[in-house]
Amino acid sequence: MFMIFVALEHILTHISFSIILIMIMIYLMNFLVYEIEGLRSSSEKGMIATFLSITGLLVIRWISSGHFPLSNLNESLIFLSWSFYIIHMIPKIWNHMNNLSTITAPSVIFTQGFATSGLSTELHQTAILVPALQSQWLMMHVSMMLLSYAALLCGSLLSVALIVIKFQKNINFFLKNKNFFSLKKSKSFLFSEMKYLSEKRGIFQKNSFLSFHNFYKYQFIQHLDYWSYRVISLGFTFLTIGILSGAVWANEAWGSYWNWDPKETWAFITWTIFAIYLHTRTNPKLKDQSTNSAFAASIGFLLIWICYFGINLLGIGFHTYGSFQ
Repeated sequence: MFMIFVALEHILTHISFSIILIMIMIYLMNFLVYEIEGLRSSSEKGMIATFLSITGLLVIRWISSGHFPLSNLNESLIFLSWSFYIIHMIPKIWNHMNNLSTITAPSVIFTQGFATSGLSTELHQTAILVPALQSQWLMMHVSMMLLSYAALLCGSLLSVALIVIKFQKNINFFLKNKNFFSLKKSKSFLFSEMKYLSEKRGIFQKNSFLSFHNFYKYQFIQHLDYWSYRVISLGFTFLTIGILSGAVWANEAWGSYWNWDPKETWAFITWTIFAIYLHTRTNPKLKDQSTNSAFAASIGFLLIWICYFGINLLGIGFHTYGSFQ
């Protein structure tokens, strides 16, 4: 029976990774050559197929091991990619925001690909739980932490996109003003006046198009700000629950609620950064709340990867169950 489960795991893993490779090729074709609507819809279907394969992989490993599959780095990566896809789909299902899901889709595909790539065969092996992990808090604590990572990563990506669009807008405005003043200095008054009149006629002709373009960009920025705030708030709630449940579990396992372990320390730093994000985002006294809070979220994006992946690379502290060692 065990061998059947192992064979099913290998089949689902290879199916998932093969679909992801095809999706990467589709994204590269759309990006480098030209966008084809049919290919875009097929990539979305591929993400759904990968999600279902990963769901089946988690269920099979749960049944075969007898515990929820969160005991090592590979299992946590699979669950993170599974959670990432669910969070990624929230804006699309809730309000049909296809443009927002396009921002987070490459990261979802990358996470799914890395989780099923088989870079280290040792990470794919199911092992018996060590005594410290044989607790009812395993599913509660680790699932909340990984769900929070997925939500915070998605929300942070939207915040990064918001910063890029706003800075691009400011740079374009600066360059236009610079060109205008250099033109006034280099040309005579009569020539400048004639050019001004001709440009004014062109502006009136293109006014409706520019108004629509500016309105669409403004609306897109508002959607980015709205959904990044909602998704980060959800992730912050999960992170808070995860840290609190981890503290209770640590007291049971190690006799102390907080040990300033590297994982605990970086989780607290991440929590603090996103608390600053929420405070900045909801503070009416600040001038540009969305931009200032987006910078905090961008820092948080890096901190999440340090907290989740960087500490595992070092393999130090009490949280060495999910390390490479």
